[in-house]
Amino acid sequence: MKALAALLAAATFLAACATPQAPAENSLVTTGRLSLRVDAHADRPAQGMTAAFELQGHADRGELRLMSPLGGQLVAARWAPGQAVLDTPAGRQSFASLDDLSLRALGEVLPLAALPDWLAGRPWPGAAHQISAAGFGQLGWRVDLAKRAEGWISAYRDAPPAVSLRVRLDVDG
Repeated sequence: MKALAALLAAATFLAACATPQAPAENSLVTTGRLSLRVDAHADRPAQGMTAAFELQGHADRGELRLMSPLGGQLVAARWAPGQAVLDTPAGRQSFASLDDLSLRALGEVLPLAALPDWLAGRPWPGAAHQISAAGFGQLGWRVDLAKRAEGWISAYRDAPPAVSLRVRLDVDG
């Protein structure tokens, strides 16, 4: 579970020798709750986690924070070109990329660079995509936007181990 929290936080975020600059203050901030599940595979048990999140920035430069239900920060990730930094209660780890961060944290490469675009309801411009009735497919994932107007986005990867990500966006009301 700690590895999943670290991975999501990573999308989430990073630095090699230096800490990347924070996203511009005027960049869009997306908040909500997310649930991640990675099915059991080979000798690894199933893993899952739920957390509140705050995501600021875009695929090239950003910051992702995961918070506990009581509002305490679990992890924070920052990224910039060629850098990714993950801060956890155990300390800070630096990675060359978001893919490296997710692989180390989860044992799986998750498309963290695509997450800001997916949460905005659009395919990431960094890879090909296929439009579907419910949303689109990209990077081996199905992104379901059918309930986005109500604040829900889901993404699924069927390739072993299967992974599901469900997001409930905060909406102004």
